[in-house]
Amino acid sequence: MEITTLDIDGAWLAHSPLWSDQRGFFREWFKLADIQKATGHSFSAEQANISESSRGTVRGIHYSIAQRGQAKWVTCVTGSIKDYVVDIRPESKNFGKWIEIELSADSGKAVLIGEGLGHAFVSLEDKTTVAYLVSTPFSPTEEFEINPLDPAIAINWGLDFSELKISDKDRNAPTLLERKAEGKLPQY
Repeated sequence: MEITTLDIDGAWLAHSPLWSDQRGFFREWFKLADIQKATGHSFSAEQANISESSRGTVRGIHYSIAQRGQAKWVTCVTGSIKDYVVDIRPESKNFGKWIEIELSADSGKAVLIGEGLGHAFVSLEDKTTVAYLVSTPFSPTEEFEINPLDPAIAINWGLDFSELKISDKDRNAPTLLERKAEGKLPQY
């Protein structure tokens, strides 16, 4: 597994080889020892999630303010997505900055998103399945969302606006600066 840093501190891209033949492929998508060696980050999964999305579905921008934070290990199992990491740490020099990583079922890629960062993705195909491990379990009182259409963040979703399918919860979420004013951003 090859792990490289991304342009936001606390985010890494992992690339693991695919072994393919006429039957399909095999991929080792998570290996703790490799992650710890490359990042110095001790990732302990306490919950695993899977979502299936149709083309144009936007999920996020989601994050946790749990005391221990919440790191995520994200990969695409079927289909393809544009995955986004958003720096929502008020004290960060990259506050409000986002990066995009394309993940697909056959790319062998995964993203490690450290504590204090926001996460979102858009599905590029119907029946796209995303699997992710999280370091702390879901806590409804400590998990929040930021409006994915926040003009101050200005994520380029890569699809026509008319194609985007956004939940009411995300569409009606506060902006990044509103969350900052509320004091509901990570303090890492």
